Amino acid sequence: MAHNTISGIIYETCNTIWNVFGQIHMPFPTKEMFYQIAHDFETLWNFPNCIGCIDGKHIRIKCPKKTGSMFYNYKNYFSVHLQGVCDAKYKFITVDIGAFGKQSDSGVFAESNIYKYLETNSFNVPPNRPLPNTNIPIPFVLLGDQGYPLKEYLMRPYPWTSNLDPEKEIFNYRLSRARRMIECTFGILVSKWGFLKTELQINEDHVDTIIKCICLLHNIIIDQEGVDDTLFVNIHQTNTEIEISRRNNRSKTVAYAIRDKFKEYFNNIGDVYFQNS
Repeated sequence: MAHNTISGIIYETCNTIWNVFGQIHMPFPTKEMFYQIAHDFETLWNFPNCIGCIDGKHIRIKCPKKTGSMFYNYKNYFSVHLQGVCDAKYKFITVDIGAFGKQSDSGVFAESNIYKYLETNSFNVPPNRPLPNTNIPIPFVLLGDQGYPLKEYLMRPYPWTSNLDPEKEIFNYRLSRARRMIECTFGILVSKWGFLKTELQINEDHVDTIIKCICLLHNIIIDQEGVDDTLFVNIHQTNTEIEISRRNNRSKTVAYAIRDKFKEYFNNIGDVYFQNS
């Protein structure tokens, strides 16, 4: 059977799987879903008001025709971006696939549907809620690394310096501990679907649908079988700083204040015994 025929069959199968099972195992999130996710992050990973962790992963592909270097990434191979948001139990909440490999995480995020949903308040994020045992409402947030912008709805670490304030170090530790979920989620995905470690030999027009289907199958397997802890592997990401324009000064100021509120909480009423060890 010709390679193009096989590729077409795989594409049609993946498309059908998505259409049948997508709304069951990776539905568009609701407020009720986010409340449950936030509960899980608080009880499992000691980070309240967290509705997911976000990161990107390069999926190696053969060089698409007539694209120049657009898909050529800093790791020196051709790729598309898989940007995912996961819950506290290694499942994808949503994925965004297809950005050029040469783009940074922040650039991919700025052009993604996830960003548009969050910026337009159409992602069904619940209204602000006080952290446990406090009375000042603060937003529900995603957690990202230094490659992402600091937003009212997206927390990232304080910049690491040699003389970083100890309270900021505690915040960074708490964020990093919870954010491991997205690294583990990608690790489980790649370990289960080993061909993602190699160059995908498929029609570039089919890549997005096939990767999206694999992420859906990842969720289906976890829903039915749970998680095999032996599949965990480390995903090393490069942190990059991004420039925020002056027109976002007010939003940036609010985001700084929200991060400081989390920092104050983690260093006082919300501390845990192991954070100082």
